[in-house]
Amino acid sequence: MFVSIAMDPGSEGRAKELADLLGQYGFQRVQRGLWESISISPGTLDRLKRDLDRATDAFDKLRFFQFPMEGTLVLSSLRDKKWRRTVARNAETVPQKVQGPQAAPKGPVKRK
Repeated sequence: MFVSIAMDPGSEGRAKELADLLGQYGFQRVQRGLWESISISPGTLDRLKRDLDRATDAFDKLRFFQFPMEGTLVLSSLRDKKWRRTVARNAETVPQKVQGPQAAPKGPVKRK
């Protein structure tokens, strides 16, 4: 799976520590504070998240962009030592609730 990690460390020392950790997991730095891997397994990613959780404090912020994960884009973020997860699904694959036919507008129709 492809994973991109954006990080906003709380200090320069922490930035170096996190950069070293990401390098150990095979991530490449593509911009300042942005790291990517095109071939990380879900199990390895779970271990990385645990290691990052141990290495960070409340001043550090991380955001993961994972694709594909169960056919979707998954955004995970660590902020204030709490992980949050958002799943972005393709609207075409998500069943939509059908509410029945819409009523025709009343009155004259304006055309441009």
